Amino acid sequence: MSSVKRFIAGVICPRCAAMDRIRAWEQNNIRYRECVSCDFFEQLPIEDEATPELTTRVNQVRDEQKVQDVQPVRILDPGKPHR
Repeated sequence: MSSVKRFIAGVICPRCAAMDRIRAWEQNNIRYRECVSCDFFEQLPIEDEATPELTTRVNQVRDEQKVQDVQPVRILDPGKPHR
């Protein structure tokens, strides 16, 4: 049984540096990539384990103390007297 081979948009071949020439497919838990312009071919096993998510400022739990210390900013008009 043959699987569908699809081109990957924007990918540059690591061997010949041609853009949009790499096609990829999966078969029997192996991921394949090949270039249609040169003889580049690569196969990688598909791992079942998901890589852990990187810790960023978006997915971290906020400390309540930090949230309470936030104060709004007042924009001052230089032409008016300040209170």
